[in-house]
Amino acid sequence: MTTPLRKQKVSLTVERTAGDLRGRVLVTTNLIVASAKSLSELKRSFQSLILDIENVSAAEFHFVVSYDLTSFFNQNPLNIAAVASKAGISPGLMRQYATGAKFPSIDRLQVIESAIRQIGKELSKVRLHKPKSIPS
Repeated sequence: MTTPLRKQKVSLTVERTAGDLRGRVLVTTNLIVASAKSLSELKRSFQSLILDIENVSAAEFHFVVSYDLTSFFNQNPLNIAAVASKAGISPGLMRQYATGAKFPSIDRLQVIESAIRQIGKELSKVRLHKPKSIPS
């Protein structure tokens, strides 16, 4: 029986720049920097770069993402629309539920609760960092 290989954790530091996300990773002694429009695109870029530079495939590691506050709120909008999206409900209907103009059924309430719990699980894994430079 073979023992599954433990994936290497790679710290991915993400910061928001003018319109893009900028990220950096340190693999062995190589600092690798890239930018992209989204976190998933940034991760794909780093997977390719790490394979090219370190000859390590994406199957051998996973990213531990650390955000500055600007990039965090850009990637994780926390509002009624975000809960609605996660629950598969229209934002307008969710606003009506939130203001008491309408009331969800028990089944719909369970879907909303499940979406909120999922968001909570995702948020419990968030790591924040202070940006290296503060814009003037």
